[in-house]
Amino acid sequence: MANIRLISRRIKGVRNIAKITRAMEMVAALRMKKAQERGLAGRPYSEKITEVIASLAALPQAGEILHPLLERREVKKIAVVHITPDRGLAGGLVGNINRKTISLIDEQKVPVTMVTVGRKGLDAMRRYGQDIRAEFTRLGDAPGLIDTLPISRIIIDDFSNGLVDVVYLAYSRFVSTAVQRAEIVQLLPVEPAEMPASQNVEYIYEPSAGAVLDGLLTRFVEMRISHGILESIASEQSARMVAMRNATENANELIIDLTLAYNKARQESITTELLDITGGAAALTQA
Repeated sequence: MANIRLISRRIKGVRNIAKITRAMEMVAALRMKKAQERGLAGRPYSEKITEVIASLAALPQAGEILHPLLERREVKKIAVVHITPDRGLAGGLVGNINRKTISLIDEQKVPVTMVTVGRKGLDAMRRYGQDIRAEFTRLGDAPGLIDTLPISRIIIDDFSNGLVDVVYLAYSRFVSTAVQRAEIVQLLPVEPAEMPASQNVEYIYEPSAGAVLDGLLTRFVEMRISHGILESIASEQSARMVAMRNATENANELIIDLTLAYNKARQESITTELLDITGGAAALTQA
């Protein structure tokens, strides 16, 4: 009888967990749709500004000083902008990006400083003993460019002042609802993408190509960081929805197994009681 009560309590507990995970799945699904729209909406702008910068950087800048954000120098210190969620329960998303960043750090022969965005990455880097230059948490599910400007300003100022020589951006790129890819890209110095000859269009820049490039490079870094955060949020909500759906399915399967065990234990208990009654009746008859 005690075994039956124990199984019954387990069934009730698992059902409560299934209700919670189902509710979290529905909330994540709602947030995921909005996060995906924001993340995907920024990709055309990201691709176009990359194309324009590639065209500008390819032009001869005779007599002009190289922009600080394009300057390549001996690497003595590296900075990593590490973007993760504030919350867990997102499957392997957090672990994947943390491991990829730690792998990058282990490959370096120079000091590495961190700018963490999100509590999960901050906690992981603290446990790993990394130098934390700055930390940003609780940006919300829909941060705008104005919310991410302090991150960009720290990175741009540190690089321009020679405090760091290379900056990497680590984030989770949204591929699909079921696939989120941990990626690390070089943020600074800006390396313009090589444009195919078919896409290399000649533009007329006013007041000059150098002035336009000067204004766009800062915006480019700000946009890359902001877009990386939006991609990470879309990945987080997608991963959490899938994780909660799997948790709900596993809970339902466990309920089925526990119900079978409960019925079997109940049948065994009833059979035992019937045997006791039959045995008692037989003893009275013989007496």
